[in-house]
Amino acid sequence: MLTYYILLPFIYLISLLPFPVFYGLCDIMFVLLYYVIGYRKKVVLQNLQNAFPDKSPQEIEQIRRRFYRYFCDLLLETFKTLTISRETAIKRCKLTPEAQALFDRYAAENSSIMIVMGHYGNWEWAGNTFSLQGKHHLYVVYHPLTNKYFNGLMYRMRTRFGTGLIAMKDTFRDMVAHKSELDATAFIADQTPAPTSAYWTDFLNQDTPVFQGTEKIARKMNYPVVYVRVQRVKRGYYEISARTLFDQPSATKDGEITAAHTKALEQDICAHPEYWLWSHRRWKHKRPVPVKEAAVTASAI
Repeated sequence: MLTYYILLPFIYLISLLPFPVFYGLCDIMFVLLYYVIGYRKKVVLQNLQNAFPDKSPQEIEQIRRRFYRYFCDLLLETFKTLTISRETAIKRCKLTPEAQALFDRYAAENSSIMIVMGHYGNWEWAGNTFSLQGKHHLYVVYHPLTNKYFNGLMYRMRTRFGTGLIAMKDTFRDMVAHKSELDATAFIADQTPAPTSAYWTDFLNQDTPVFQGTEKIARKMNYPVVYVRVQRVKRGYYEISARTLFDQPSATKDGEITAAHTKALEQDICAHPEYWLWSHRRWKHKRPVPVKEAAVTASAI
């Protein structure tokens, strides 16, 4: 609690800084984080080496440095959400005309949708923009923070412009409760699930577990599944693009939705790798050995 109240004035001060001064602070933070503290540099390096085995050490180092520069922008841009105006929020992060038309079409059809995306670009600003420009009521599925004070701060930032939050454990129940509304429910689909309940696939040249809940809910609710990308246009400016992956999820096969949105994210990451969250310990689990295979191995010992 004490740490929260000590940091809170500084967080608000950062959010109020004019953008030129704000990004100057981001540059200072990059030097401290990258060269002095070395925050998770080994984790980021290992992730990049595993994901891009064909790239040279020099190329990997360039991506790592660009990632940390962007990571510092992203962290402080999150604080900007506390005080940013509606006009500035839309000016700096906007839907492409094609994305606006796609979402407007679903709204005109009175069709709720499911949005899938990754920790790519500024997903926090994207939520605000969608709530400001979209006709759907946006709900974002999230993991509540263990610290109730900082969780409350994040809740205020994310809901300032009307976005609703759904704790992951309550996702399906809350979506059923909101079924009479025109909703868009957003899933950040590149988090790390329990290995035994995950869908396993090849992602960035690595055996990777992916949450199956997004697909299971999509098939039950039969809401169109829309993949969203948040692309940085230049420093401090983003565009949100969108495309439909499945209009009738209930007609898909097991694993089809999960494979499609995972592949879409992989393509975006490969195009601009510095905008993904490489500091995340995405590959900390190994694929479980099937029971029959484990039994055969044990009997052979």
